[in-house]
Amino acid sequence: MGRPATNGGRISASAHATVERVYDHPEPETGAIRIFVDRLWPRGVRKDSFHYDDWIKDLAPSTELRRWYSHDTSHFREFRARYRAELESDSGRAAVDHVRELAQGHALVLLTATRDVAHSHAEVLAEFLDESL
Repeated sequence: MGRPATNGGRISASAHATVERVYDHPEPETGAIRIFVDRLWPRGVRKDSFHYDDWIKDLAPSTELRRWYSHDTSHFREFRARYRAELESDSGRAAVDHVRELAQGHALVLLTATRDVAHSHAEVLAEFLDESL
């Protein structure tokens, strides 16, 4: 799964974003900022069935990239490179800056509906944010 937050739940230069599936942990951790990072709402989930502080669709891969990848893990290395390029774009940077503001002084949890978290955009995003926060 994701990497745990450190420093008593506070984001610092050495802290890490945690990735969780929306289906696994519907209740928030005390003091953590929980950001839903998928572009589409998860199937079969009511909006009030899990806690999130913000839904930042611009953090998700573009529809074109998501469709190209289609969770084919043989394409993950290329997906990672293309997605990181999207995060470096103006809109991607704006979304990352927004996360940086929200996470200041808090643990950060990225929420996704993806089954295979290790090969997901959320995991790539967590790595990217770890480098940025």
